[in-house]
Amino acid sequence: MNLKFKKPSKMTQELMSEVAIGNNANDFHQIAEEKISKATGHQYAKLVNSGNAAIMLAMNAIKGSILIPDQGAWNGFKQIAKFLGKDPIQVKTNQGLITSEHLTESINQAIEENQIDSIEEDNKSALFLTSFAAYAAEQDIKEISKVLHDNNLLLVEDASGAICDYEGALANGNYSDIIIGSTGSPKIINVGDGGFITTNDDSIFTKSNILLKTSKCSNITACGISNEIDFAKNNLKKTVGFCKNLKIEIEKQTGFEVFHKDKRGINVILKSNDPKSLSYKLRREFVLDSHGMITKCPNYNRLKEKAVAIEIKNLDLDCLNDENLAEIVNIIKQYDDLA
Repeated sequence: MNLKFKKPSKMTQELMSEVAIGNNANDFHQIAEEKISKATGHQYAKLVNSGNAAIMLAMNAIKGSILIPDQGAWNGFKQIAKFLGKDPIQVKTNQGLITSEHLTESINQAIEENQIDSIEEDNKSALFLTSFAAYAAEQDIKEISKVLHDNNLLLVEDASGAICDYEGALANGNYSDIIIGSTGSPKIINVGDGGFITTNDDSIFTKSNILLKTSKCSNITACGISNEIDFAKNNLKKTVGFCKNLKIEIEKQTGFEVFHKDKRGINVILKSNDPKSLSYKLRREFVLDSHGMITKCPNYNRLKEKAVAIEIKNLDLDCLNDENLAEIVNIIKQYDDLA
């Protein structure tokens, strides 16, 4: 089985090389920002040098409290919030998935405990989440948005794994007030570095103007984003489709239980009685260039469960074929004693 780490398309690499050696002097920032804006449906978009820079820009502009899921999100949410002097409020989830009931309960509790001080227009609090909980399960962004907006809170969606959603449910500016993302590897817009932030409220950029200037991405990265976004919808669709079929076959042919088996996602998480042993064995089986595709849980970025995540999102699209799917299942089947 020949597994390869996801890389930018050959066309994107060639275009970035032309900019790097000075054979293309065009400024690609505006081109890329217009494409990102169109993808999310937000009026304003800015490129930055990383996904974490986009998170910091958004959090710095939020004057109220920061809410985050209790698992299945991104550890950078907690780290950056604390760096900015904010103590994030954790929202209870169903294995990473936010329900309207849990969200309402968490909001009410935070208000009662004065963790959310004000819901005035200039002092709103915000929930930060990832489009896919643990990369494994699609959040109900529309319903989450409704609960937040009914309580005069904002939704900030990290759409690194879901930008250009072919179903329109994720990375949709009709639901999320701010959409952020990374374009580093291995992401859906897969450039190697960089990130973005979009919104209909340009005061977000005014409030974080210094950060915006200091985190501007290079023209090489902007060139890559402007081209690679054209492949994002197909990239996402193919990855989600492969994960869907892999979940089905693992449940059918092995003794492993799959978390969120009926949800769209870009990785597959297996329940295991010994995740340490299973992750060790699968790392030896799934050799992916010099990169990995196995994550051991419990892990805040995935699930706080005894589990192992198979990061299909890390694979090059050429690897997402029936032959590799069958071989992945056969390898997993060998370790049924660890299910």
